Amino acid sequence: MAEPLPVHALTPALLDPVLAELGVPAYRSRQVLAWVYGRGAADPGAMSDLPRALREQLAERLSGPALETSRISRSRDGTVKLLLALGDGEVIESVLIPDDDRLTLCVSSQVGCGMGCGFCATARLGLRRNLRVEEIVGQIVRAREVLERESIGPGHLTNLVFMGMGEPLHNLDRLLGAVEILTAPWGLGISPRRITVSTVGLVPQMRRLLDATKVHLAVSLSATTEEKRRQLMPVTRRYSLADLMETCRTLPLPRRKRITFEYVMLAGENDSDADARRLVRLLHGIRAKVNLILFNPFPGAGFAPSPREQVERFQEALLEHGVHATIRESRGPDIAAACGQLAAEHDAAG
Repeated sequence: MAEPLPVHALTPALLDPVLAELGVPAYRSRQVLAWVYGRGAADPGAMSDLPRALREQLAERLSGPALETSRISRSRDGTVKLLLALGDGEVIESVLIPDDDRLTLCVSSQVGCGMGCGFCATARLGLRRNLRVEEIVGQIVRAREVLERESIGPGHLTNLVFMGMGEPLHNLDRLLGAVEILTAPWGLGISPRRITVSTVGLVPQMRRLLDATKVHLAVSLSATTEEKRRQLMPVTRRYSLADLMETCRTLPLPRRKRITFEYVMLAGENDSDADARRLVRLLHGIRAKVNLILFNPFPGAGFAPSPREQVERFQEALLEHGVHATIRESRGPDIAAACGQLAAEHDAAG
């Protein structure tokens, strides 16, 4: 018998041939998928409107959830971090971030990260491995289970951001497989307009992502010169700042979409008035918005956050030149759940 199919990687393309081999009518496929993604049933035994014989056959051909919730940490500001244990002993983190009528889940795409950005704690782990489709989708499933038990924000997920552990476009094939399940009517049914994928700037993969999906793109920029970006983000040695910005100008953006540029504010590194002026010039000709991110320190980081007044001065300089710019407030720093901090629990649990 073939290897069991992971229950949270199921698609019609994977499930239909299995059911055909069993001599089962094609409509049963949609029933199974509705149980898995619509009702959250990973155990075929719970799929009560299927014949008992089929439930028993599916139990032999499907494997269960790929991750388990190991620990839940709650911040004073309402942020909730999920420590998730994978089958091989590795762990990852997802973060639920409530904000008025929004509830965003920050999703991981890799165990660790190989991009080496100096201001990110996850980079200190290095790349341990890519997440599989079922491990990416499983994070949303586990978050929904938490929301069934606890009252957090509006009580249901409104947005997904691939800004957790890892570089999503470094794991693009599996990311695309997960996005298919997340957005399909037979899957989790999340609008692609509610999904944002962040990248450090893997140029070829950016174009492929937007060709294949309708999700939003966010680009981690955090510097306005080639030299400074190479210091902060080693990926610049492969894809220059100039190439990145030219790619952003030519990406196939739908009419009403903009690229979000994430800019981590580091005292004395990238927060000067001259940096603000250069950023305005870099973004010329791009439908863009800028998220100014308050740096969240971690042990051994070697950077300090820009003073609040300098962040606001930087924002004002962008706004004066017609660049839409917001300040992203830190969420969950007391549980190491803020932007750039996802790694502390890894070593504690490993």
